[in-house]
Amino acid sequence: MGLTASVLAIDAGNSKTDVAVVAADGEVLATARGGGFRPPAVGVETAVNALAEVVGRAFATAGVASAGHVSACLANADLPVEEEQLAAALHTRAWGATVAVRNDTFAILRAGVAAPQGVAVVCGAGINCVGMRPDGTTARFPALGRISGDWGGGWGLAEEALWWAARAEDGRGGPTALVRTLPAHFGLGSMYALIEALHLERIEHDRRHELTPVLFATAGQGDPVARAIVDRLAEEVVAMATVALTRLDLLDEETPVLLGGSILAARNPQLDDRVRELLAERAPKAVPQVVTARPVLGAALLGLDHERAPQEVHARVRAYYEGRTDA
Repeated sequence: MGLTASVLAIDAGNSKTDVAVVAADGEVLATARGGGFRPPAVGVETAVNALAEVVGRAFATAGVASAGHVSACLANADLPVEEEQLAAALHTRAWGATVAVRNDTFAILRAGVAAPQGVAVVCGAGINCVGMRPDGTTARFPALGRISGDWGGGWGLAEEALWWAARAEDGRGGPTALVRTLPAHFGLGSMYALIEALHLERIEHDRRHELTPVLFATAGQGDPVARAIVDRLAEEVVAMATVALTRLDLLDEETPVLLGGSILAARNPQLDDRVRELLAERAPKAVPQVVTARPVLGAALLGLDHERAPQEVHARVRAYYEGRTDA
């Protein structure tokens, strides 16, 4: 096994990792999937060791020993200094002659555009936004939660819904159907019972994210408080996109604004309509579209950009991934 592929593409999120080995002509030689990539929780070395297992399986299937370039789009690479640290860690593995590490939001952006220009807003467990121009100029946010000014994402929405429901039950806030729908999701009869179960960890902490779909369902039934939370998320999505477009001097150009992540890709009618309405007001040239292709496609295309591959090579990789659910 001494052959070399053109690009090793890695998309590593908090919950799963996808890897693709791409030949110089755009053939996808192998793919592999593994668990999440969480350096803050387990340390960089342990996290990269987990990546190594997935990369090893992909290389073995492809029958290659390395790649010309490693294009890694990684969760928790939120700051340039973190990207540099992770790039150094990947470089020591000798998976490729060159290594580029980016935040995983860039993978969703590149997966949704024909050329490396546009803005992407991702809303899944958290919320993030990035933008790029073909000359390499980027716009981004730290995306570290409330300390960096963020609001939204599945965890934030669940927390907000709990806050309003708790206050509705004890009288500190106004009425909302969330006071019933949130505890009912766990088979409980009151917010007090839900608060107690969460605090004493009778309901696992990670299950809080299950309340986000309950919030959207309650909003869909017309509850004013739930609807206001959804509208606030739309405001945040558009605020991030508009700022990124402004930083890149793209407000006056027709520019794709990609919407990705589990919450935006679900296309909730209220959220989707409000995002498009606000974008039309604040960035009329923006062209919103939902990205459903696997983000590893974006990592692969970024790698091919680096290798200056011709468009037919890009098209072959895109054709492999678009419309697939098993790649």
